[in-house]
Amino acid sequence: MLVRRFAENERTNVTIWANAIQNNARLVSYADEFFENIKIEEEKRAELLAETYKRIANDNGSKDLTFYVDIIRKNTTIPVILTTADDRIINYVNVEEFKDSIPKVLRGNLKDQFTEYKPIIVNYSPTDQHKLYYKESLIFTELRNVLDDLIESFFSEVVTNSVSVPVIITDQSQQQVYAFGNLDSLKMQDGEFVTRKIQNMRFDNKPIEIQLPDDRLAYIFYTDSLLLTQIQFFPYVQFAVIGIFFFIAYLMFSTARKSEQNQVWVGMSKETAHQLGTPLSSMLAWVELLKMKDIDQEAVKEIEKDLKRLEVITERFSKIGSPAVLDDLNIVEVLYESLDYIKRRTSKKIIYNINLNRDDNILVPLNINLFSWVIENICKNAIDAMNGEGSISVEIRNREGFVNIDITDSGKGIAKANFKTVFNPGYTSKKRGWGLGLSLAKRIINEYHNGKIFVKSSTLNQGTTFRIVLKKSL
Repeated sequence: MLVRRFAENERTNVTIWANAIQNNARLVSYADEFFENIKIEEEKRAELLAETYKRIANDNGSKDLTFYVDIIRKNTTIPVILTTADDRIINYVNVEEFKDSIPKVLRGNLKDQFTEYKPIIVNYSPTDQHKLYYKESLIFTELRNVLDDLIESFFSEVVTNSVSVPVIITDQSQQQVYAFGNLDSLKMQDGEFVTRKIQNMRFDNKPIEIQLPDDRLAYIFYTDSLLLTQIQFFPYVQFAVIGIFFFIAYLMFSTARKSEQNQVWVGMSKETAHQLGTPLSSMLAWVELLKMKDIDQEAVKEIEKDLKRLEVITERFSKIGSPAVLDDLNIVEVLYESLDYIKRRTSKKIIYNINLNRDDNILVPLNINLFSWVIENICKNAIDAMNGEGSISVEIRNREGFVNIDITDSGKGIAKANFKTVFNPGYTSKKRGWGLGLSLAKRIINEYHNGKIFVKSSTLNQGTTFRIVLKKSL
């Protein structure tokens, strides 16, 4: 509201300025008409004086010359110079140029000034001829200077206005620029910029037409002041600043929340590893004791395998929140081992396929415990989506500097709207589980391996493809 009121006041000031300029333009036009009338009267006086000199020069003594002599004597404004036939100065009157020194001969610039009107030839005798030079009166010269000063002052007032209005004054053709104000002088030297600026000003406001001396027309183009233009954009700037403030606040809040979540993740993982570690150590000791007893050793071996698996799981939880140690490992072999482990513990109705042979070698910086955890999570979700029957295919694509791993199942698929949501903590489509598997998988791939994991494609009731992108070893 305050900005709008200020903008309205500023526009009112511009309108008042434009009206004042129009009034001043009418004043200049009136002054020009007034001075033109005075010029006509002064020219008549000069012609009368010239005619008087002619009458005196041509008189043969038959007339009374008192009247004419009186006209000449009362001349105090029209400059007159009397010379010989060869322009040697005899006498003068009302010539300001002769205040300091009087030249002997009328010539040069001074003669040019006095030959604007044709000189009068005065014949005193057949052999004695004089010339009478004259020019416009001093009053008219002063009036013309006053008019020029008035026009110059008018232009100056227009271009150096107090309301900072950008102004361009042009001739009648709107091609020649007389003056400009509140515009970049360097840009005003560019003709294309001037033309474009005049067009924009004409669109903003109707140009003011003024009449100059000699019936010349001029046009005053103007637009909103810089302050008014800035005020118009101020609300947008204000909203932008507020938006940036809220964005920064959101980032800070998001960072704080993420940090808190990380602390919860790390704390929960460490606590889980600690809780598993104590009974696991005891169970390992019991297995060693069972080995020494007369018990079925095949059963003991299976128990030992499961306990080693528990050791791996405990180690995985203990590594959450700690800097991951990456080793250059063959990704093909790691995937085969992970799938072999899953095969032994899932239904035989599920078929597993890998597109590369086991002896192929692609080195990738990996933490084998964490990465195999990712593969297990994805495969277990796939098995649940297929209800224990279907196929899981792993396709490894060797790229320049990267390796793409596509894991495809034949399950019930994921809606496209949930492609990103499936990685959020707590998201699950099952009745059991916490929905943390894919969230952990994303954290392990993105943060520990500097890779990417995402849903490449999915079709409802046909299956889903997850893609993992990892950097290869240098």
